[in-house]
Amino acid sequence: MNRYSIWKYLTIAVALLIGALYTLPNFFGESPAVQISSAKSGQRLSPDIQTQVETVLKGISISPLASTYEPNSFKIRVNSSEEQLKAKDALQAALNPNLANPSYVIALNLVSRSPNWLTAFHASPMYLGLDLRGGVHFMLQVDMQAALTKKAESIAGDLRSQLREKNLRHAGINRNDQGVDILFRDMPTLLAAKSLILDQWPDVIAVEKTLGTDSLLSLSLKPEAARKVQQQALKQNITTLHNRINELGVAEPVIQQQGLDRIVVQLPGVQDTAKAKDILGRTATLEIRLVDDSSDARAAELSTTSIVPFGDERFLERTGQAVVVKKQVLLTGENLTDAQPGFDNQTQEAAVHLTLDAKGARIFRDVTRENIGKRMAILIFEKGKGEVVTAPVIRSEIGGGRVQISGRMNTVEANDVALLLRAGSLAAPMEIIEERTIGPSLGAENIEKGFNSVTWGFVGVTAFMILYYMLFGFFSSIALAVNLLLLVALLSMLQATLTLPGMAAMALVLGMAIDANVLINERVREELRLGISPQAAIHAGYDRAWATILDSNVTTLIAGLALLAFGSGPVRGFAVVHCLGILTSMFSSVFFSRGLVNFWYGRQKRLQTVSIGTVWRPESSGQKVSSEQ
Repeated sequence: MNRYSIWKYLTIAVALLIGALYTLPNFFGESPAVQISSAKSGQRLSPDIQTQVETVLKGISISPLASTYEPNSFKIRVNSSEEQLKAKDALQAALNPNLANPSYVIALNLVSRSPNWLTAFHASPMYLGLDLRGGVHFMLQVDMQAALTKKAESIAGDLRSQLREKNLRHAGINRNDQGVDILFRDMPTLLAAKSLILDQWPDVIAVEKTLGTDSLLSLSLKPEAARKVQQQALKQNITTLHNRINELGVAEPVIQQQGLDRIVVQLPGVQDTAKAKDILGRTATLEIRLVDDSSDARAAELSTTSIVPFGDERFLERTGQAVVVKKQVLLTGENLTDAQPGFDNQTQEAAVHLTLDAKGARIFRDVTRENIGKRMAILIFEKGKGEVVTAPVIRSEIGGGRVQISGRMNTVEANDVALLLRAGSLAAPMEIIEERTIGPSLGAENIEKGFNSVTWGFVGVTAFMILYYMLFGFFSSIALAVNLLLLVALLSMLQATLTLPGMAAMALVLGMAIDANVLINERVREELRLGISPQAAIHAGYDRAWATILDSNVTTLIAGLALLAFGSGPVRGFAVVHCLGILTSMFSSVFFSRGLVNFWYGRQKRLQTVSIGTVWRPESSGQKVSSEQ
């Protein structure tokens, strides 16, 4: 009756083994480390960096505990914070002799002490939030007026193309703050242009004005359209920041909107505020311009002393060759919907395949049709510095919105360029208005307090259960410990972020998990009061309590899922631990605890008593039966 088949015991054993394996990395803690990454997002670290770093550290008598090489970063784990700062200064001086144009970003970080054999099983500690691990917190203000100005510039550029296509002559298109003014020589042309504009741009308000003998058409966005532009700018900035920080290897960053025009960024584990600012500023934009092939421009390319022609700018290719391009921007990264690495079908060279939106495809088709035989430069701007990725010759009209960048790139560079372009650009500039650094010592103090709360909660619940339910209470306490083990293992396997609210949820889960065992134990007691044999009472107690346990846990899980779906920040951190704790408690409180009871009592064919505390029988003349009923 009360016996588990072998496969159930094997399931319990496997669950315990996996739980122990993935919980173990959390006990090793973290060591101070120095992280080195490339100063340019489109470039990866060379494997030779490891040799350079080891040479520098040997020169200052520092023996690193371990080192980890990745294409985007190289981390060196050291013994103490003092060695960490000393190593950072030495590496900064050795790897970045020119501070005005650094080749590497060298930042302070924290790295897990987990041994290699655990890492081989992909067992990693839980991500800790900013309040537990330490790190940096920024509040950024988005310049919404700049977003509207950028939108006005986009409308002005589109207007030039549309009016030229419809052969509507104008005397000039100028941007006026967040509006656009178009000057016409006669009223009929103005009216025709106004009809076209209102048809193509329904979100625009057009107002006619008289300016001497000329007519002026003043355009501005409707208030609801302006609000939509600002909302989209905020969302794009959040997405861009998330992509860039993810690509730079910062684990579990928190990037979320706060208010109408602010963004909160939290980078756990990063201890260097200056380098964190550098990470935030590493956003790239794509621009497509025409190359100036005039003789003056050629001379400016060959000699840095030559004057760049008016209306042009000089940039360098990755090879160091100068290219003079026109200032007029034909396309930007806003018109890019996707960028994927690949190969040129004809030459089989590494290439990047770009996909443009409908507007970008139309502009690109017109530009390539009108400039066959000329060179077109594709530039990437990062932190205010521009670089020419490639400057191919336009051989024919290119339509369909599919563009290919190729030439002088290997497969690694093609992957990096595609990654950089996919990350996108900021829709509006941002300014840091608040910054805060939380040191690892404060995080360690928070961890200690949270650990103490969970520990004392566990001890209190265990003591009560053993005193009140005797051996059954001891089984329940073991099940509670297994529940905690599986919960930590799940959080580690999912690489969920644990915060202070999450630790509060963990303590709460302990109280909720023991509730199922209380229901089971009381149900067994109730069956014993009715005079049923102990084996039958155990069987009936577990079976009849299951429906109640399932109902209570499902309703609690629904509330937790609502918090997870609609909450944000600390609320979501609480909800994640809460929901996972409910799932693990159902396994440990019912399946695992019954396995213990079956293993202990199921082998006894003529069981006379069970240790479940005092069983009261008020209906039988006030008698009570001892725990060995």
